[in-house]
Amino acid sequence: MATVVGMMVNGRRAETRLRLFGAAVELIAEQGYTATTVDAIAERAGVAKGTVFYNFGTKEALFSGLLEHGIELLSAALSGAAAGETALDALDAVVMAQLRFFEEYGAFARVLLAEMWRTAWQDAVARLRRDVLGVYADVLRRAVAEGAVRDDLDVETAATAVFGMVLTVAIERRALHPDRPIERVHATLVDLLHGRVTG
Repeated sequence: MATVVGMMVNGRRAETRLRLFGAAVELIAEQGYTATTVDAIAERAGVAKGTVFYNFGTKEALFSGLLEHGIELLSAALSGAAAGETALDALDAVVMAQLRFFEEYGAFARVLLAEMWRTAWQDAVARLRRDVLGVYADVLRRAVAEGAVRDDLDVETAATAVFGMVLTVAIERRALHPDRPIERVHATLVDLLHGRVTG
């Protein structure tokens, strides 16, 4: 019985933390990290201000947890897509996975672009580089090994460039062209990539 109650409490706490993450990411995407207050996060999440402090201690810790959670989800989405038959198939699938992820989590995309590059979040940047950009770098290394990509390609820089390109295009699509089919956007991106990295 104690174990079941403990699981229920942990489940409720996890649910509360997810609600706080959702409220925080929306507000930070709308008005920026500095302008977002704990009071506003609590109000948007429908909880008392003390709930934020109970779960995270500070606004900074909440944002750090939010980045960690979002990067973990993004890494899982991209890693799951990277098992294509060929490296170029895997690259195309990872690009689509990133587009679909940011279709679902548009506010997180805006937060990544605008907020996470501050000095205070260097641990999150390091994790993004290792766990997310690392998926692209691994696929590009595989493409070099398969002879599908020129062997002098700087895969680390290319991974950063591809991720940034897809992130920017995903944000622009959501903001300015929400009716543009994601498949069309994907086709354009992979045409660009294939033309540059395989040449």
